Parts: sequence; structure tokens; C-alpha cells
Amino acid sequence: MKNERETRKQRGNTQGNLRGRRKRIAALAMCLVLLCGLFTACGRKESVNVRVGSLKGPTTLGILFLMDKAEKGEAENTYEFQMATAADELLPMMVQGNLDIALVPANVAAVLYQKTEGGVSVIDLNTLGVLYIVTGNGNIHSVADLKGKTVYLTGMGTTPEASLRYVLSQNGLAESDYTLEFKSEPTEVAAVLAEDPEAIGLLPQPFVTAALMQNENLTAVLDLNEEWNKVQGEDGSGMVTGVTVVRKAFLEEHPDAVEAFLKEHAESVDAIASDPDAGAALAVKAGIVAKEPIAKQAIPKCNIVCVTGEEMKNALSGYLEVLASFDPAMVGGQTPADDFYYGK
Repeated sequence: MKNERETRKQRGNTQGNLRGRRKRIAALAMCLVLLCGLFTACGRKESVNVRVGSLKGPTTLGILFLMDKAEKGEAENTYEFQMATAADELLPMMVQGNLDIALVPANVAAVLYQKTEGGVSVIDLNTLGVLYIVTGNGNIHSVADLKGKTVYLTGMGTTPEASLRYVLSQNGLAESDYTLEFKSEPTEVAAVLAEDPEAIGLLPQPFVTAALMQNENLTAVLDLNEEWNKVQGEDGSGMVTGVTVVRKAFLEEHPDAVEAFLKEHAESVDAIASDPDAGAALAVKAGIVAKEPIAKQAIPKCNIVCVTGEEMKNALSGYLEVLASFDPAMVGGQTPADDFYYGK
């Protein structure tokens, strides 16, 4: 009996030891799972939703590949894209905090800076000079020939108006010497030219190429970028059409997301430059251009860039100074301070 009791006791001790060992192993495994989860979470980048606004035209062409990448779920951030036909649609959205990043005309960025009391920063230049005077009027050969004429254009109070008025003034034309008639979007200007080839329009690419391909009577008689450079001289500021701005509150809260956007924006610009065929298809899909052959011809002429840092600041600050000297209201009353320029 005694031996039997001892045997049962030993068996119970063994089973107890096994149960204790199993508990310790289970606890250790749980700790390892928790640690792995902790390390994985620490190594994983924050998933941020970025709301991006842009204009129907060249400024959106530079982010087409990023938009496509985001749609496929392959972008570093998640994105919500919104395309507008006029800058004044995007400005209040930025002021109210309904957009995080916006691709807007250069002078609109400066106005936005003033309206938000320094609440936005410019992070890159996205488009250089893309504006052309288009007409079927065979008597227009120079800026001086625009005296007494009506020019149809878009962008009241934005870069197209500012740039054209500056070039006209530098060529000796007073505001009373010409008339500017504004339309809501470039397609409306193109429609006027299609109806009356003698009319004169200021159009950006890719709408210039579309208008010329659709109407053989039209010609791009003046490149506003070239005319700007003529009056500025070799050491003057170049024309900057579009820039990208971010709300500072968003930048401060999500700096990595903004850096990721800049990286993916640059990659998107490189992609459309190296593969205009794919870019043309994406431009049609986005509704920027009606036909792929038009987009394919226009894309190389759109001066799509992603310029950052000191080069960005030098080009943009010089451009805004020219506009401010012509009309301070064009830049919101005065040129922005240094904190306007991201990274500088």
C-alpha cells in the first residue's frame, strides 16, 4: 500500500511539473508574440490619409502616376485626390482645412500664405512656363500687336493674368490698351477660338496642342515664357506657373507623410517624362485631355517639374517679387517671409 501511495504521489508530482512547464512555455510564447507585435508596430510606417487638390491642366499631369499608384494601393500614403477647374475652388478648401496639400498657381500660394497668416508652406515647384498666345489672326506677330485687342483667358487674379499683364506692361501697353475676357476653364477659351479663328486666346498646355490639332487655322504665335524671359533678361527670374503647398498644421503633425508625398511626386514627374504614352492614357482617364494623341504631343511641352529646396526658393521668390512690383495684390499684398519655403 505504501509503495502504491508513493507511486501515485510521484505520478502526481510529475503531472504537476508538466502542467507547470506547459504554463511557463505558453506564457513565454505569449510574451514572444507580444514582443514581435511591438517591434513590428515600431518598424511600420504610420498610415496617413492625405487630401490633395489640383487643377485641371498641367499641374495635375505631374501627379498622374502617383494617382494611379494610389488607386492600386501601392503608394506610401493613402490619398484622396480632388481636381478643380479654377484655383478659387481650392483656396477656401485649404483655408478651412479640407485639403492638406494643393497644387496651385504660384501667386495663389502667396495669397493663401497671407490669408492663413503664414499657415501654409510651399514644398515644390510643379510647373514652369506653359502659356501661349493662340490665334488664327495673321496680324499678331509680337506682344505689341495685342494693342487694341481682346484676349480670352482663364485664371482671373492668378498666374495667367498676372504674367500676361506684366509682359504687356513691360512692352509698353497700358491696361487701357487691351481687354481681358475671362472664361472659367481652358476648354471654354478653346471653344471661342474654334468658333472664331480671328479671336485671340491665352492657353496653357496641353490645351494649346489640342486647339492646334483640332483647328489647322490656329497658331501658337507667342510663347509667354519666352516673352517673360525677354523682358527679364538673362539674370532675371523665370516664369513659375504652378507650386505645391501644404498646410503647416498637417506638416507638423505628419512630416513623414509630406516627405513621402514629395518623393512620390518626384517619381511621378520622372515617370511621365520617360513614358509619355502611359502618361497620355492617364491624362485621358483623368479627364484632362480628350484624346491620347493630343496628350502625348503636349506632355513634353508642359514643363512639368518637381523642384525643391534652395532652387525652389530662388526661382519662386524672384518670380513673386516681379509680380509684387507690378501689383502687390497679385501676391496677397506683399511677398511671403522665409518660413513660406519648406526646408529653408
